[in-house]
Amino acid sequence: MNKNPYEVLGVARDASDTDIKKAYHKLVMKYHPDKNPGDKSAEEKFKEVNNAFDILKDPQKRAAYDRFGDAAFAGGNGASAGAGGFGGNPFGNGSFHFNGGDMGGMEDILREAMRGFGFSGGFGEGARQQRGRDLLDEVVIDLKDAYFGTTHTVKFSSNVKCEKCDGNGTADGKPAKPCPTCGGSGYVHTRQGFFAVETPCPDCQGLGKKIDKKCSNCDGTGTVNKQRTLDVKIPAGIMDGARLRMAGMGEAAPNGGESGDFYIDVHIKPNKTFERLGNDLLMRKDLDFATLALGGEIEIETIDDKKLSVKIPSGTQVGEKLRVRGHGMPTGRGGFGDLYIEIGITIPKKLTEKQKKALSEFAGIKNEKKGWF
Repeated sequence: MNKNPYEVLGVARDASDTDIKKAYHKLVMKYHPDKNPGDKSAEEKFKEVNNAFDILKDPQKRAAYDRFGDAAFAGGNGASAGAGGFGGNPFGNGSFHFNGGDMGGMEDILREAMRGFGFSGGFGEGARQQRGRDLLDEVVIDLKDAYFGTTHTVKFSSNVKCEKCDGNGTADGKPAKPCPTCGGSGYVHTRQGFFAVETPCPDCQGLGKKIDKKCSNCDGTGTVNKQRTLDVKIPAGIMDGARLRMAGMGEAAPNGGESGDFYIDVHIKPNKTFERLGNDLLMRKDLDFATLALGGEIEIETIDDKKLSVKIPSGTQVGEKLRVRGHGMPTGRGGFGDLYIEIGITIPKKLTEKQKKALSEFAGIKNEKKGWF
């Protein structure tokens, strides 16, 4: 049974998009498999969190859930949940989240509700072709991986198109003929008093096609379960929380329907040296008093492991930020953000007598001028 997405994320029903996203990021980092190796309960919670967020982040899906509850995604509007129905459960088993079922939006819900009252116009003619489920995975990468770009390899199992029948489900591999009972529409009409009721065809289960002799490899479904490996390219400069889409790389649909998409959510771990501010980077550097007062030159290491000399102007203040152009994150348009160096100060714990004397003399001179360093 699907769980209440609001309860899973721990947010109120009137929670804002920002609150929902904050709750999601907190929980997904807590239950991520990389942080809980071998913990089955954490893995289940990870799936629940992803499923809940997929509903609440999408305005249409959220509205559908608020109005219809689980029925909006589990065939609760009278549609068959079988192979030929229109309400396939989007929350599949396994290590992947199945994003969106066969009723992906409000149009599908309205279609099914109207069919129940005998209205079928306005949404197109003929049987609706079932679409394969979308798949969702997550990856946590380092900031340097986000700078250079990387490739994430995903291994999983899902339904793919049967090669023997080319996804048609027929023994000869040719497209199935229209169902003679419903004429290929996928629905039959019956009268119940004043109302004309349209229901899924009992012979083809709403598919609109009739397979006389099934493919022996897939038993007429047009799909088989198979182990798969996908190499997902993560572009340089990607932002934390970005979602990448690989069109048509999700689960195959039965009987030659359109395959779903594969999505991957990218999260970036905090870096000890650099803080990301959009396309810019911020690092902190402590300097001694003499360098701040007199000026000088320091050497830093940039995010791309290069050594860089930076001039410190005389009179630089603590908390001041020095800007180094073009040494931030890739912008995706061939350019780069900037690097900012926030200046701090190192106070020596022990001083020699000579150093003490020099500072005392300096302090005396400054006091005469009504100042203090």
